[in-house]
Amino acid sequence: MLGFELFFQLLVGHALADFVLQSDAMGRGKNRHNNIPKDADSSFPRWYYWLSAHALIHGGIVYLLTGSLALGLIETFAHGLIDFAKCEGKIGLNTDQALHIACKIAYVLVVLG
Repeated sequence: MLGFELFFQLLVGHALADFVLQSDAMGRGKNRHNNIPKDADSSFPRWYYWLSAHALIHGGIVYLLTGSLALGLIETFAHGLIDFAKCEGKIGLNTDQALHIACKIAYVLVVLG
């Protein structure tokens, strides 16, 4: 039952990070194509700061739940790539979420080893 519990925890963590902890500013700001202030005097961070912070939150949750720094780093990188692809219009929301869930399944398999 450990595998199912970990998977459930990872899904809850994902839902929190992708929907509750992701502010409107982060959701808009992580997409380089959104119309946000880009002038040198703007205090609004550039898109790559928002995307990196969002991915790092996800990686941190995976690290906290699995106890694996390697999986946390993999999640940070993978989440950033998947969201970048979504922001570029290469994949849609359903594919984005399916890929995120597939990552969680892979982490459970690694942990159960």
